Amino acid sequence: MSTGKKLLRSSSDRWIAGICGGIADYFDVDPAMVRLIYLLLSFFSAGFPGFMIYLVLWLVMPKD
Repeated sequence: MSTGKKLLRSSSDRWIAGICGGIADYFDVDPAMVRLIYLLLSFFSAGFPGFMIYLVLWLVMPKD
């Protein structure tokens, strides 16, 4: 069964590329929480290459 949801970059709630806004739309959560969690994971984890993952998602995720 398909729910019809697609992971897309957000065009309405975007700061840089709409990645966090698109993830928030997909999971129906607050975009500020997604940004905060992403920032904390990127900052406090030496093994989490946050910047590189963001760039890859920017290239791979289609626009809304």
